[in-house]
Amino acid sequence: MYIAFKILHVFAVVVFLGNLITGILWKVSADQTRNPVIIHHTAAGLIRADRWFTIPAVLLILIGWILAGIILFTISGVSYMARVVPIQRRMLAVARAGVDSGTLDWKEYGALTRSWNVWGTIALVAPLLALVAMISKP
Repeated sequence: MYIAFKILHVFAVVVFLGNLITGILWKVSADQTRNPVIIHHTAAGLIRADRWFTIPAVLLILIGWILAGIILFTISGVSYMARVVPIQRRMLAVARAGVDSGTLDWKEYGALTRSWNVWGTIALVAPLLALVAMISKP
Protein backbone atom coordinates (compact mmCIF):
# COMPACT_ATOMS: atom_id res chain seq x y z
CA MET A 1 0.00 0.00 0.00
CA TYR A 2 2.88 2.38 0.84
CA ILE A 3 4.44 1.93 -2.60
CA ALA A 4 1.07 2.55 -4.29
CA PHE A 5 0.63 5.85 -2.43
CA LYS A 6 4.22 6.87 -3.13
CA ILE A 7 3.77 6.13 -6.85
CA LEU A 8 0.52 8.13 -6.86
CA HIS A 9 2.26 11.00 -5.06
CA VAL A 10 5.23 11.05 -7.47
CA PHE A 11 2.84 10.83 -10.45
CA ALA A 12 0.85 13.79 -9.11
CA VAL A 13 4.04 15.84 -8.63
CA VAL A 14 5.22 15.02 -12.17
CA VAL A 15 1.83 16.01 -13.64
CA PHE A 16 1.74 19.18 -11.54
CA LEU A 17 5.24 20.35 -12.46
CA GLY A 18 4.95 19.16 -16.05
CA ASN A 19 1.77 21.13 -16.60
CA LEU A 20 3.25 24.26 -15.02
CA ILE A 21 6.43 24.09 -17.10
CA THR A 22 4.56 23.30 -20.31
CA GLY A 23 2.09 26.10 -19.61
CA ILE A 24 4.91 28.62 -19.30
CA LEU A 25 6.34 27.44 -22.61
CA TRP A 26 2.93 27.73 -24.32
CA LYS A 27 2.34 31.23 -22.96
CA VAL A 28 5.79 32.56 -23.87
CA SER A 29 5.43 31.11 -27.38
CA ALA A 30 1.95 32.57 -27.83
CA ASP A 31 3.01 35.99 -26.53
CA GLN A 32 5.90 36.10 -28.99
CA THR A 33 3.45 35.82 -31.90
CA ARG A 34 1.70 39.02 -30.73
CA ASN A 35 -1.38 37.46 -32.35
CA PRO A 36 -4.50 37.94 -30.17
CA VAL A 37 -6.16 34.83 -31.66
CA ILE A 38 -3.21 32.60 -30.69
CA ILE A 39 -2.87 34.29 -27.28
CA HIS A 40 -6.60 33.79 -26.61
CA HIS A 41 -6.45 30.16 -27.70
CA THR A 42 -3.39 29.56 -25.50
CA ALA A 43 -4.93 31.27 -22.46
CA ALA A 44 -8.07 29.13 -22.84
CA GLY A 45 -5.87 26.03 -23.13
CA LEU A 46 -3.93 26.97 -19.99
CA ILE A 47 -7.17 27.30 -18.05
CA ARG A 48 -8.39 23.90 -19.31
CA ALA A 49 -5.05 22.29 -18.52
CA ASP A 50 -5.16 23.71 -14.99
CA ARG A 51 -8.69 22.35 -14.53
CA TRP A 52 -7.84 18.91 -15.93
CA PHE A 53 -4.27 18.44 -14.65
CA THR A 54 -2.93 21.02 -12.18
CA ILE A 55 -5.84 21.15 -9.74
CA PRO A 56 -6.35 17.36 -9.57
CA ALA A 57 -2.59 16.89 -9.11
CA VAL A 58 -2.54 19.41 -6.25
CA LEU A 59 -5.43 17.58 -4.59
CA LEU A 60 -3.62 14.24 -4.91
CA ILE A 61 -0.48 15.76 -3.43
CA LEU A 62 -2.43 17.22 -0.51
CA ILE A 63 -4.24 13.97 0.24
CA GLY A 64 -0.97 12.34 1.22
CA TRP A 65 1.57 13.29 3.84
CA ILE A 66 0.96 17.02 3.52
CA LEU A 67 -2.65 16.58 4.61
CA ALA A 68 -1.51 14.42 7.52
CA GLY A 69 0.90 17.17 8.54
CA ILE A 70 -1.76 19.85 8.29
CA ILE A 71 -4.20 17.80 10.38
CA LEU A 72 -1.58 17.10 13.04
CA PHE A 73 -0.49 20.75 13.20
CA THR A 74 -4.16 21.75 13.50
CA ILE A 75 -4.63 19.32 16.39
CA SER A 76 -1.57 20.81 18.05
CA GLY A 77 -2.71 24.40 17.54
CA VAL A 78 -6.24 23.78 18.72
CA SER A 79 -5.01 21.84 21.77
CA TYR A 80 -2.60 24.59 22.62
CA MET A 81 -4.94 27.55 22.11
CA ALA A 82 -8.14 25.99 23.46
CA ARG A 83 -6.68 24.09 26.42
CA VAL A 84 -3.02 24.81 27.24
CA VAL A 85 -3.23 28.61 27.14
CA PRO A 86 -6.32 28.86 29.38
CA ILE A 87 -4.82 26.35 31.82
CA GLN A 88 -1.58 28.34 31.94
CA ARG A 89 -3.51 31.53 32.64
CA ARG A 90 -5.38 29.79 35.45
CA MET A 91 -2.11 28.40 36.83
CA LEU A 92 -0.71 31.93 36.80
CA ALA A 93 -3.75 33.23 38.69
CA VAL A 94 -3.50 30.45 41.28
CA ALA A 95 0.22 31.13 41.71
CA ARG A 96 -0.44 34.90 42.00
CA ALA A 97 -3.05 34.23 44.67
CA GLY A 98 -0.48 32.04 46.43
CA VAL A 99 2.06 34.84 46.33
CA ASP A 100 -0.49 37.32 47.69
CA SER A 101 -1.76 35.03 50.46
CA GLY A 102 1.52 33.27 51.18
CA THR A 103 -0.07 29.84 50.56
CA LEU A 104 -0.51 28.10 47.23
CA ASP A 105 -3.72 26.12 46.65
CA TRP A 106 -1.87 22.90 45.87
CA LYS A 107 -5.03 20.93 45.18
CA GLU A 108 -6.18 23.30 42.42
CA TYR A 109 -2.65 23.81 41.14
CA GLY A 110 -2.10 20.04 41.02
CA ALA A 111 -5.32 19.50 39.05
CA LEU A 112 -4.32 22.24 36.62
CA THR A 113 -0.85 20.71 36.26
CA ARG A 114 -2.29 17.27 35.45
CA SER A 115 -4.55 18.82 32.82
CA TRP A 116 -1.66 20.91 31.47
CA ASN A 117 0.46 17.74 31.19
CA VAL A 118 -2.20 15.95 29.13
CA TRP A 119 -2.98 18.83 26.78
CA GLY A 120 0.65 19.91 26.57
CA THR A 121 1.62 16.39 25.55
CA ILE A 122 -1.01 16.42 22.79
CA ALA A 123 0.19 19.85 21.65
CA LEU A 124 3.78 18.53 21.55
CA VAL A 125 3.31 15.03 20.14
CA ALA A 126 1.05 16.09 17.24
CA PRO A 127 3.67 18.33 15.54
CA LEU A 128 6.37 15.76 16.24
CA LEU A 129 4.25 13.21 14.36
CA ALA A 130 3.73 15.80 11.62
CA LEU A 131 7.49 16.20 11.36
CA VAL A 132 7.90 12.44 11.02
CA ALA A 133 5.14 12.33 8.38
CA MET A 134 6.70 15.14 6.39
CA ILE A 135 10.17 13.62 6.47
CA SER A 136 9.20 10.00 5.88
CA LYS A 137 6.28 10.79 3.55
CA PRO A 138 4.42 7.59 4.44
